[in-house]
Amino acid sequence: MNEKVLKIGIMSRDDYRHRAIEIASGRCKAGKNDPKVWFESIRSLAQVLSPENQNLLRVILEHEPQSLAELERLSQRKKSNLSRTLRTLESFGIVELPRNSGRLAPRVLATDFRLEFGLNH
Repeated sequence: MNEKVLKIGIMSRDDYRHRAIEIASGRCKAGKNDPKVWFESIRSLAQVLSPENQNLLRVILEHEPQSLAELERLSQRKKSNLSRTLRTLESFGIVELPRNSGRLAPRVLATDFRLEFGLNH
């Protein structure tokens, strides 16, 4: 399996907003090695990448389900819970949800995660 690394940053909402304004105004430039995904806290990151969600990602990688119904059966999670979880993971670039014959067929985009944060952001 190819390693697909997602670089994650931790930054307060206010600091992130300030950074985005600085970048948009041209006063600051985002570095090519900067994180692509930002979380407000390690706690919020831990909720998204919980052990249950890590197991879900492993199931998707191993079985390549062709629908949410198939993933529901494989993961033993209810479709409503799966749908909500997958949309969250999609919003952070961890999975994608392409349609296959009219059905959502989840695909894992990130298998490894690199965390970057500091006190002086």
